[in-house]
Amino acid sequence: MTATQNPPHEQPKTASESAERRYATVNPFTGETEKEFDFTPTEAIDGIVERAHAAYQEWRQRPVEERAAVVRRAAELMDERRDDLARLITTEMGKRQEEATGELYLCSMILKYYADNGPGFLEPTSVQPLMGKGEAVIETQPIGVLLAIEPWNYPFYQVVRVAGPNLVLGNTVILKHAEITPQCAVAVEQLFTDAGAPEGVFTNTFLRIDDVEQVIADPRIQGVTLTGSERAGSAVAALAGKYLKKSVLELGGSDPFIVLDAEDLGATVKAATMGRMQNTGQACTASKRLIVTEELYEPFVEGLKQAFSTFSPGDPSDPSTSLAPLSSERAAQDLHAQIQDAIDKGATVVAGGKRPDQPGAFVEATILTDVTPEMRAYREELFGPAAVVYKVKDADEAVALANDSDFGLGATVMSSDLDRARSVADRLEAGMVWINQPTGSSPELPFGGVKRSGYGRELSELAMFEFANRRLVRTVPVKKADRPIGG
Repeated sequence: MTATQNPPHEQPKTASESAERRYATVNPFTGETEKEFDFTPTEAIDGIVERAHAAYQEWRQRPVEERAAVVRRAAELMDERRDDLARLITTEMGKRQEEATGELYLCSMILKYYADNGPGFLEPTSVQPLMGKGEAVIETQPIGVLLAIEPWNYPFYQVVRVAGPNLVLGNTVILKHAEITPQCAVAVEQLFTDAGAPEGVFTNTFLRIDDVEQVIADPRIQGVTLTGSERAGSAVAALAGKYLKKSVLELGGSDPFIVLDAEDLGATVKAATMGRMQNTGQACTASKRLIVTEELYEPFVEGLKQAFSTFSPGDPSDPSTSLAPLSSERAAQDLHAQIQDAIDKGATVVAGGKRPDQPGAFVEATILTDVTPEMRAYREELFGPAAVVYKVKDADEAVALANDSDFGLGATVMSSDLDRARSVADRLEAGMVWINQPTGSSPELPFGGVKRSGYGRELSELAMFEFANRRLVRTVPVKKADRPIGG
């Protein structure tokens, strides 16, 4: 879940940060630095990895039901602490309180899903040998210590997507969270500790970016997963390849929202608004490119303009607020620069387009049309409350435009003709396609993309196998001699 110009896990320094203190809670609504944390000392990294490796040796031997019970207890504790954890999210990255609570509810669902279903996913499967007698069984085994590099935009959800399946599987996890959500990182570690996870099973660190290679290079580390920018993903993939470590990357997207027809245009506009504006537009699967057939284009744009006009900036902890700040002042500056670039090159501003004249990391809810390939908004991911609407003559042109992107994470197709919608969906270059609903997330549904949106899958049964040894055990009966030896 990324912003091309402002990678979520690589926040720039604020004025209050020094070379010695980089992890900090900087409230994006007030601009105040509320808490700072020291880096994890470079010389302490070896000990952290050793404890995680030692914990893995014991954790993997526990019955899977015991591992699942710890994960379920973490979910229960999250439910109990939901209000406090939601306030942390709002304070650190500006998410509206209602959405912060919703994120934690989904996190609890994910942990319970793997606690309940994970043991079954790990049951051995039999394969009938084509040659010879006997049996063949495929077992699913853990592989060791994993490094998880996670972003700020969903500071609990992104972490539990990795922790849930892998802790049930028997792996252990070292977390390097975003520099702007350190208190959320500490709280996640505390959840698993209080749930009964032994020391080293789940460990938060405040790693410097420069120390990430040391961790990946360590022979006790067996895999690395990252949600972040293309630049960060490329760097981590290169390190994983250099040191022969398995990797999973989720690098964001520029998801198309294709409107082919609409029996209820108002409902379609509402879906597009929700798809674009969730989490103040800071979602990798947000509907960023709205592609509308020409017969619906003008009424759709007018309806979207009316919907976007209702978003008013305010305190994200106030339930009446409809538009929260972005995660940081730098994020707001970068998004506004992308919008301004489009305006300077001839794009039409249907709504918004400016920074509100008030404190806080705000950008107005913005609609752009007449965006062309020479504009940054055509190719880059707009990570915030800014939608680009395109007019196309038919489904073929919609598919061509949707696929004219370096990204391939999610996509939405809206049509009352399900056969037509499915035929369009089948032609889209995306890891996930949702029909008649904006792209979402649920524990049982695989999450991931293609092209520059990354590789690998999180959530669903598939997540249990990304960092697993799918071990074959082939058993052949002992052949009996025709006569006793020496007879």
